[in-house]
Amino acid sequence: MYAERRLAYAPTPYSYTPTSTLSATINVDEELKLANNSAERDLYESLAEIYSIIVTLEALERAFLKDSVSETDYTDTCSRLLKQYKSNLADDSVARAFGSLESFKLEWNLEVPRATDRLKIGLPATVEAPSRAPGAPSGGGAGAAATHIVSASENFITLFDAIKMNMLSKDTLHPILVETIQAVNKVTDRDFENKAKIVQWLITLNQMRAAQDLSDEQARELQFDMNLAYDGFKATLE
Repeated sequence: MYAERRLAYAPTPYSYTPTSTLSATINVDEELKLANNSAERDLYESLAEIYSIIVTLEALERAFLKDSVSETDYTDTCSRLLKQYKSNLADDSVARAFGSLESFKLEWNLEVPRATDRLKIGLPATVEAPSRAPGAPSGGGAGAAATHIVSASENFITLFDAIKMNMLSKDTLHPILVETIQAVNKVTDRDFENKAKIVQWLITLNQMRAAQDLSDEQARELQFDMNLAYDGFKATLE
């Protein structure tokens, strides 16, 4: 009888015997690097920050709905997160890697409906639709109210002038629209006719690149919609 010989390795289904001539191609003691250079590292850090901003914004929106955070703290924090989000995407390489909000959510399996709405609008909920008690004054008496009315009207007129002068880029129109809705909200908390069109155009512009222009057709639609919104605003003053 032959003595049973113990194998020095675990047998495989195909009775493969490793040879000493083979060597590992991966050094298990070597640190695995996700980035090959500083540019790649900066890119990954920016994408990670955007991910963190989106998740934090979702938690903030939920907390605000539950009255777990004050309006002041919510507004300050939300404004800061939105600013950081835009700042990261201002870099062309980050914007290309990011793609779109929907594709980024899909890639990283993010379920953030409230953050998605806030990022599309680009304004805190307290600025988009302030929550004052019905009939409550905006503060400061009749003189302040008149000042807010004039400011809102001036913002509408500035917007109309920009369109007429063919100043149709996002970085021109978006700030004017933001100032317009903020001024309008200081006058009234009523959801007047066609006010929603201001928010819809904020969403449209917010999804554009800073230097991107509206088309001629979009400019005519914006002019038409803002005329309707301005008429709706003036109707609240009668």
